[in-house]
Amino acid sequence: MIHTTPVPPDHSYLNVLTSATSEAVAAAEPIGSAYAGASGTTRQKAGSAVRERAGGLVSLSQDLHAHPEEGFAEHRSVRALASFLEENGHTSQIGIGGLDTALIASTPHTGGPHIAVLAEYDALPGIGHGCGHNIICSTAAGGFLGAAAVAEELGGRVSLIGTPAEEGGGGKETLARAGIFDDVDAVVMLHPFSHDIAMHPFLGRRQLEMVFHGVTAHASAQPFMGRNALDAAVAAYQGVSMLRQQLPSSDRVHGIFSDGGARPNVIPERAALLFYLRSTDPETLRDLADRLSRIAHGAAEMTGCAVELLWDTLPPYLPIRFNTALAGRWAVNQEPTGRKPLPPGIVPDFLTGSTDLGNLSYRMPAIHPMIAVSGPTVALHTKEFAAAAGSGDGDRAVVDGALGLALTAVDYLGDKELREATHAEFEASGGALDVPAFFD
Repeated sequence: MIHTTPVPPDHSYLNVLTSATSEAVAAAEPIGSAYAGASGTTRQKAGSAVRERAGGLVSLSQDLHAHPEEGFAEHRSVRALASFLEENGHTSQIGIGGLDTALIASTPHTGGPHIAVLAEYDALPGIGHGCGHNIICSTAAGGFLGAAAVAEELGGRVSLIGTPAEEGGGGKETLARAGIFDDVDAVVMLHPFSHDIAMHPFLGRRQLEMVFHGVTAHASAQPFMGRNALDAAVAAYQGVSMLRQQLPSSDRVHGIFSDGGARPNVIPERAALLFYLRSTDPETLRDLADRLSRIAHGAAEMTGCAVELLWDTLPPYLPIRFNTALAGRWAVNQEPTGRKPLPPGIVPDFLTGSTDLGNLSYRMPAIHPMIAVSGPTVALHTKEFAAAAGSGDGDRAVVDGALGLALTAVDYLGDKELREATHAEFEASGGALDVPAFFD
């Protein structure tokens, strides 16, 4: 039998997973908060500032959705964000931290606590906003404007920081190394998803290119004079495949052949593999990197080739470190919208990816809740999710999410006990990590 089309995936496991998740979601208790947050009058003022701009926020989201731009090339998108801020009384600076499409807008310095709301606006090639960054940007803009309406009277400061190229480019890490976050005490943002979740794990991620160097020779006349770089790459790929049997369920490795030679009758003198490595903790990610390094060197030794390991041509991503104190306020602040953000572990943890927000979460307290815009089986980075990000459900998430971000930022500025608990939890989790040095 000759197959002319790929065999379609069987949906049995997906159906079982979806059913079990639905049952867990229905039985779950929403996450709450032991802290009061800011005063009712202050929260009401911030919420009104968001609701008054609901139409503009949705228009901004739809505009970005209709004009997707890839990472580091989001020139139109960042200008649209800056124009929206200016229309609402706030000036911004485009081009900070060495990145042309990064942006910052801030309320005046007060000497008090400083919280930043983070915006992303890059899209995916061929898919557009298949990760819903149009929603991330618009909710961040609304969250900033709502918190900015009361920040000074709370004795605090709020900033909106536009962070380019989350999709692999690591814009947040670049800005952090440039000092943009040096005076920021905490950061908040959200991500669209298939469920409302207060805390959802994102994996750390590293990138590794294995480049094997051999000796070229005529593959028929003198094969004994060659050292086959493609054989080395195949051995390495098979070694990684065997490693997967011993990996914990929290780890992921996936790769491609990026170079396999030029012609069948010439023994390849160069071959290359590109891998992504993901894990739930910085330490386990470092161990996974060590194991792949050993496989590469072993494959080179087997075939008489040399190997060059090229790590992280773009910044590595750390997993997200949770902050339950701050996430609890997010959950409470979503209740008026009718949403009930789930605690971690209800939606399977392995339904996830990676984000450069993780790098910031090891420098300061951070939250990255998920807000539902699609059905439970729609995956990120698909055309179906891109459609959801531009749908009516996406528009509702813009307003609901902006309200949640604004109120959470205001609670942080206005509730000293919450703020102290947020930072105490961060320190108890290990405190600030020297991110650039961690993988050296």
